[in-house]
Amino acid sequence: MDFTSIEDLAARGGALGAGPALMLICEDEVEIGSTIQHHLAAGFGAIVLAVPPGIALPDPLPEGVHRLSLDRRPTAMTTVCVNALIRARPAGAWTGYAYNAEYLFHPFAETRRIGEAMAFCTEERRDAILCFVIDLYGGTLDEGSVGVDREDAWMDEAGYFALRRDSHDDSGPKERQLDFFGGLRWRFDEHVPADRRRIDRAALFRARPDLVLRPDHTLSVEEMNTYACPWHHSMTATVASFRAAKALATNPGSRAAIKGFRWDGSVRFEWRAQQMMDLGLMEPGQWF
Repeated sequence: MDFTSIEDLAARGGALGAGPALMLICEDEVEIGSTIQHHLAAGFGAIVLAVPPGIALPDPLPEGVHRLSLDRRPTAMTTVCVNALIRARPAGAWTGYAYNAEYLFHPFAETRRIGEAMAFCTEERRDAILCFVIDLYGGTLDEGSVGVDREDAWMDEAGYFALRRDSHDDSGPKERQLDFFGGLRWRFDEHVPADRRRIDRAALFRARPDLVLRPDHTLSVEEMNTYACPWHHSMTATVASFRAAKALATNPGSRAAIKGFRWDGSVRFEWRAQQMMDLGLMEPGQWF
C-alpha cells in the first residue's frame, strides 16, 4: 500500500491494522534496507517509509512495508509525518518512529518480539515506552566517510547523565521526567545545537485522538514522557543510531574538526539488547 501524501496517510492509514506499526523517516539513502529488515525482524507488522523527493528505496519493498511519498521535504518532517500516522491509527494501537540507520531494541529482543513487550506494558497500564538514543559510529573516520559502518560499529559505554526537566510555567521540575544526555552529542556538543543534545525520545506509544508528537521528541500527554510509573520501575528501550555520526561526519563545520569518534570509553557494539541492558542503558522493569 502506497500513500500519496500526508493527507492520504491520515485518511487511509487505518488500513494498516491495529498491530505494532512503525514510521521510518528516510532522511537520506544510508542503510534504509538494513533498517527495514531489523524492524521487520523485531516484529513490526507494518512499516511506513516517509520518503522525500530524490530518495531511492530498495526494490521491491518487503511485505508489510509501505511508502509515503512526499512532494517536498517538510520543514518539520518528523512531526508532520508521525502526527499524520497517529491520526490514522486506531485508539490504543502501539505506534513508533525512527530514522534510517537507526535500530530499535527492546528488552530481551533476542528471544521476544516487540509485540510481546508492548502487550506487557499495556497490562502494566503504561501507554508509552521511553527510549534512549545510543549513538553508533564507525571505528575509523576516513576522508569521505559518513561515519556509518555496521560491520565495525562502536558505542560509548560511559558518559551518560540526566538533569531535571523543569516545567514551562516555572512551577518546578516535572514529575518522573528527566533530560538525558551522552554519546556523540555530549562529546562533540560544540557542533550540536543545544536543542538537539538530548538522547531521550518518546519513540514507542499507544495512539490516541488527542496525542501530538512535539518537535523536541516529547508527546503532548505528559505521562507518556515519564521514565517510570508512580509505583515501580517501567520498561525502557533503546534506539541504536548512526544519525549523529552521519551529521558530524558530513556537516562542513564539524567534518574538518573531527578526526575520529573512538575514545577510551568506546566499546564495540554487539547488536544485542542484552549488551545495553548490561550497561544499564535499558530497563526491563517488571518483565522477566
